[in-house]
Amino acid sequence: MSKSHYQLVRLHLSRRRLERITRYTFVLIIVAAGFGFAGLFNAERLADGVPSIWKLLSEMIPPDFSRWRQWFIPLLDSLAMSVAGTAIAVIISLPLCLLAARNTTPNKFLFYVARLILNFSRAIPELIMGMIFVAAVGFGKLPGTLALGLHSVGMVGKFFAESIELSSPSPVEAARSVGANHAQVIYHSVLPQVLPQMADVTFYRWEYNFRASMVVGAVGAGGIGLEIISALRLIKYQEVCALLIVVLIMVTMVDGLSNYLRKNFVA
Repeated sequence: MSKSHYQLVRLHLSRRRLERITRYTFVLIIVAAGFGFAGLFNAERLADGVPSIWKLLSEMIPPDFSRWRQWFIPLLDSLAMSVAGTAIAVIISLPLCLLAARNTTPNKFLFYVARLILNFSRAIPELIMGMIFVAAVGFGKLPGTLALGLHSVGMVGKFFAESIELSSPSPVEAARSVGANHAQVIYHSVLPQVLPQMADVTFYRWEYNFRASMVVGAVGAGGIGLEIISALRLIKYQEVCALLIVVLIMVTMVDGLSNYLRKNFVA
């Protein structure tokens, strides 16, 4: 290697190193600014909150399980809401993801419309959707299920579309070379490649929706979340602690079941 070539290589590596350092520094500055605006550098305020946290925790012990028989139905409601909400999300996301993926959408107009719908669905939190549907159809499991389902469309459809865009083009080209139309190409060449990823996203979203069902319960959308909010409003912190333990057990069970189904479905 000549001296001039060696110097050029060193200069190129130095530029890449400088660019990398610049990017990392920029990210650190953004994170530090976020910490500052959020008040995480206010050590005095954080220190003043520690005694209050310990006081609240002391009031939550021992847990009060005296009403455990009355929690079975709300837990089943939360589980049903998560399953139904996830199913709604998958049903709506399947056609949307095909329009929102660049390699399967018929034209750019439908691509941007589908992306806009997915962005709109993600932009509205499930809690706000829960409030809207409670006002529309009343209290109970129905508004919670609709809120979870429609909010999940944004995330599920986005990940479905990205999986489709990352699929290998070779099977698609092979199908087109033998005269397959657009629908046949999608059914025989695209979907078989992305079904495992779609299943993975679906099961993950089910886990999330079970936890989110407790949040929408806070606005009267049913489930175990309504029990937790009711106990908090009545300052029954020991009962709140018991409910959180029950929720932790249920989340662990749902997580284990989801992992089992994901492993067997993908296999």
